Amino acid sequence: MNHTLNHALGHGLLAWLLIGIVAGWITGKVMKGSGYGVFVDMFVGLVGALFGGYLSSYFGFGGVSEHGMVGSILIAVIGAVLLTVILRLLTVNRRSNF
Repeated sequence: MNHTLNHALGHGLLAWLLIGIVAGWITGKVMKGSGYGVFVDMFVGLVGALFGGYLSSYFGFGGVSEHGMVGSILIAVIGAVLLTVILRLLTVNRRSNF
C-alpha cells in the first residue's frame, strides 16, 4: 500500500513536507497582507500543492509529480496563491455577515 501511495503522490512524505513549507513561505511573501502563521502557511502550501496539481492535470499540463521538485514547488505556489485568494474571499464574506 505504501508503494501505491508513493506512486500516486509522486513524491515521498518528506518531499511533500518540503514542497508545502517552501510553497507556503513563497505564498506568504507573494501575497500582501497579514499571513495565517507558519503552520497554517505550511498547511496552505500542502493543500495548494494538491489543488495546483489537480488544476495542472485538469488543464492537461500533467500532475505535480511529473515536473520534478522545482516544477512541483511552482505548481504548489500557484495552487497556494489561488487557495489563499479563495480563503481571503471567504474570510471577508464571513466577517461582513456578522
